[in-house]
Amino acid sequence: MNLGKETETLEFKKTTGEMKEAMISISSILNKHGVGTLYFGVKPNGDVCGQDVSESSLRDVSRTVYENIRPQIYPVVEEVEMCGKHLIKVEFNGDNTPYSAAGRYYLRTADEDREVTPEELKNFFVSNEYKEKWEKTASSATVKQIDRTAVKSFWQKAVLAGRMPDGRYTCPMILKRYGLLNGDNLNHAGEYLFGNTQPVTLKAAVFATDEKLTFIDMKHFEDNIYNLLDIAENYVLQNMKWRSEIIGTQREEIPEIPVAVIREVLSNSFAHAVYNEHTNHEICIHPGMITFYSPGEYASNYKPEEYIKGNKESAIRNAIISKILYLNKSIEQFGSGFKRVDSLCRDAEIRYSYEMLEHGFKFILYRPQYKSDIYNVTLDVTLNGTEMSVLAILRQKPDSSRNEIAEKISKTVRTVQRALDSLREKGYIRRVGSKREAKWEVLK
Repeated sequence: MNLGKETETLEFKKTTGEMKEAMISISSILNKHGVGTLYFGVKPNGDVCGQDVSESSLRDVSRTVYENIRPQIYPVVEEVEMCGKHLIKVEFNGDNTPYSAAGRYYLRTADEDREVTPEELKNFFVSNEYKEKWEKTASSATVKQIDRTAVKSFWQKAVLAGRMPDGRYTCPMILKRYGLLNGDNLNHAGEYLFGNTQPVTLKAAVFATDEKLTFIDMKHFEDNIYNLLDIAENYVLQNMKWRSEIIGTQREEIPEIPVAVIREVLSNSFAHAVYNEHTNHEICIHPGMITFYSPGEYASNYKPEEYIKGNKESAIRNAIISKILYLNKSIEQFGSGFKRVDSLCRDAEIRYSYEMLEHGFKFILYRPQYKSDIYNVTLDVTLNGTEMSVLAILRQKPDSSRNEIAEKISKTVRTVQRALDSLREKGYIRRVGSKREAKWEVLK
């Protein structure tokens, strides 16, 4: 007889000789789910092998749980028979997390038990509390503080996408239907999605080099999630490079990174962020890469590679926000974000990576060539960092003075002059115009 596979709430042990490992599994399951079942007499693959069961062995299991699991729990320990073989079944539950086994803390990931520090465990429970409570908690925004244009745009897109039935909708209907209210106020999900209180902040910038030193452009946007998705997408598209191709008889503009990739990364960034802290979304456009920063620790116990290779269950941090973004087709499918981005990037031969930071998640798209910002010019590898920064500024503002450039790149006027002289000698720039209205012409 086979009992199937181990899960996040079901554990098998071959004999009571694995008592120490059993205590670890019980604590990790309690910490993750608060309830679980463990069998002694079953192999890891689910095959029932049975074991000797007596009153003393049942008492040994109960005593070991009592002595090792803290806070104490009171499991149901009993003998069961399957296909003529005897097993010990342990059913346990508890809602006084976190639980330790012999003084150590563990968390369940799939069918494995992972030891964690008390601080990591604390962060896990804070994250869970956020997931369960934040969206539905009443905000300070009233139902009148709603962006009606955004709500109307949402339901029109959702109907067009076939994810909402056609019909006549009003703002109150949408707010009530999708759980965006708490009494007379918008809940947090409602305010952050559609409020006119500017609840979310996005910082976006274009930098002269791949370091966050010299910026060519910087914007600070405050709006709701629904509007910021369009704002963020437009900012990236305006500052990417495009090439023209003749397809059939039509000329088409092709972006260096597919729009679908940008859209998918942005949607997942906003859907899975943590919004109850004073942190911002960030987009940084560098000559060699575009980075997207989402506040809040990575939301899943599965690594991105596991989502790409398999069909893992999605970890949804903001269920209401994610549902709204799904309905208007900002998100294609729950749990498919990494798999979709990976597929799109492979098709377009775009490299990507990610960084799991202490307080956020950064996704990085590498641009096809090392080029200067928003211009179709490949940079000369002989240029140093200062020269590249000066050249990028002159492309943006040809009449920039030495003092203006020096202030922007935090260099001395003398250093800027040396860079200008070098760029002129290398054929990148030349001085044009009258002495009073002179400016730099960028040649390549």
